[in-house]
Amino acid sequence: MHASSQQSPVNALFDRKLIETPLDALRRIWGYPDFRGKQADVVQHILAGNDALVLFPTGKGKSLCFQLPAVCVAGVTVVVSPLIALMRDQVEELKALGIEAECLSSQQSEDESRTIRSKLRAGKLKLIYVTPERVVLPGFADLFGNVPISLIAIDECHCVSSWGHNFRKDYLGLGKLKELYPGVPRIALTATADPHTRDDIIRQLRLDDAAVFVDSFDRPNITYHIAERDNARTQLLRFLQRHDGSSGIVYCLSRRKVEETATWLNDHGIKARPYHAGMDPGVKADNQDAFRMEEDLCLVATVAFGMGINKPNVRYVAHLDLPSSVEGYYQETGRAGRDGLPSEAFMIYGMQDIVQRQRMIDEGDATDEIKRIERAKLSALLGICETAGCRRKAILAHFGEAAPARCGNCDTCNNPVETWDGSEASIKALAAVYRTGERFGAAHVIDVLLGKVTERTTKFGHDQLAVFGVGKELSVHAWQSVFRQLLALGFIRVAHDEYGALKLEPSAHGVFKKEVAVILRRDTVDVVRKRERGKPVASAARSGISVEDERLFQLLRAKRLEISKELGVAPYVVFPDTTLIAFATVKPTTEREMLSISGVGATKFARYGEQFMEIIADG
Repeated sequence: MHASSQQSPVNALFDRKLIETPLDALRRIWGYPDFRGKQADVVQHILAGNDALVLFPTGKGKSLCFQLPAVCVAGVTVVVSPLIALMRDQVEELKALGIEAECLSSQQSEDESRTIRSKLRAGKLKLIYVTPERVVLPGFADLFGNVPISLIAIDECHCVSSWGHNFRKDYLGLGKLKELYPGVPRIALTATADPHTRDDIIRQLRLDDAAVFVDSFDRPNITYHIAERDNARTQLLRFLQRHDGSSGIVYCLSRRKVEETATWLNDHGIKARPYHAGMDPGVKADNQDAFRMEEDLCLVATVAFGMGINKPNVRYVAHLDLPSSVEGYYQETGRAGRDGLPSEAFMIYGMQDIVQRQRMIDEGDATDEIKRIERAKLSALLGICETAGCRRKAILAHFGEAAPARCGNCDTCNNPVETWDGSEASIKALAAVYRTGERFGAAHVIDVLLGKVTERTTKFGHDQLAVFGVGKELSVHAWQSVFRQLLALGFIRVAHDEYGALKLEPSAHGVFKKEVAVILRRDTVDVVRKRERGKPVASAARSGISVEDERLFQLLRAKRLEISKELGVAPYVVFPDTTLIAFATVKPTTEREMLSISGVGATKFARYGEQFMEIIADG
């Protein structure tokens, strides 16, 4: 336990016998037979009164690391969470498990807030969720009265770091919790943090003595596909048609594109709704609720949606625009397949995405140091997009984790990419950038390489240059790929203060002198289209169950939806897909058999068990 000059009432909690052992609580309440990964180590560390930084990928059970200790000792656990929707989801799930939990938010009426505060001070709550904005307000400590705090959990803690991808200023004030509640253990949790971000989290939250628990960042159930943009909407439609009847998210960079894409998908038979920060709050809330409640809805959104999303059966995540960083891409794709079932991540990108992202960095109001960080993060993501090797290996390497050379579950592994010696092509490309004065974007430089007589090539006399027409052996498409890869390799950069002009980097000299061999990936539209093809994927059938069991699964799924509508909760709050699949394959018909299924605790069995066993018996 950390030393402190002040003794908090909570200190005594860890010297007394536990209300319930962690494993007993895990089995009784959650219905899980055992811990996963490093969960047990984290829980024991916290129950001993120590601080922790937990870096687990989405789906590895971060929330359990603070929810379980909360029910094992007296007092209340305070959970700091950035989004009201996330708090509401977790409270809903905890109540379904029979755990007393509430959240305090600005969306509640004064009567609702007063009732929650009364329950808190009466010691009737095990967990209370609050936003970071509330924590930094004067008088926050008065909220609890004499109620002992057993644990403070700071979720999505990467928001405290300027190195991270969702920086929030209100998180900067959370370091004061160490002084406000000396002796109370604190746990900070995130799914995405590179080494720089980890160090910043520890410094900002004053977790100097915290143990760091890192689980593998690998999500082997997610298949990664990254495709060169051809016809984005057609590519997206082809992908979504493979996921008919499943829920998923499509991310777009702009609000306008979100609205237009959602409308277009509905017109083409895909049930979709938009979500972005500029929408009417009521409509936005309705669309988010629809996504939580319905099992076949595509939500088209900006990155304003999804941080900490609890829905476990999101079967796909698609990006129509390039994210800002590997961390952002990893977190957003990680919203798929939290239940461990096979899911897909699909991204379309092109040269214009890179130019747009770099312009957003250059025109932003961040400091020069932050801009440098953002450029480095974008370059790292671009490297993953342009790799000829395994996508998963490249992603994991970014987080400092070694991986096999090939994962067998990404596009470049399933359809290996051909490489070619692009040294001569690179020299031509770089020479064209130089000879045109480093004043033009890729489109014009490619026109020069192809020898196209246009108004601009004629106007600037570029049709008289020695490089005019020297690149006719490659197509426009191929040259676009060359320039993207030269950007990824750091031989050129985009100058947005000069209207997106391409500039040579010092490293380009090694290419000109033939001291550096440039090996490029050969990516054509035909190859991309081949990768996108595939058979429709059913939510349960792809887990390997029989046709007969699939039929029973669908009956169970219908019952779950019926119950969820009656209770006004999301279907996954009743039972997740993994539990329904176990019902369909194991076919439990007694209380003992049903309680042996992962995800069936005592409270859920008492509420729903008989209804599902009736369907199993009749099925």
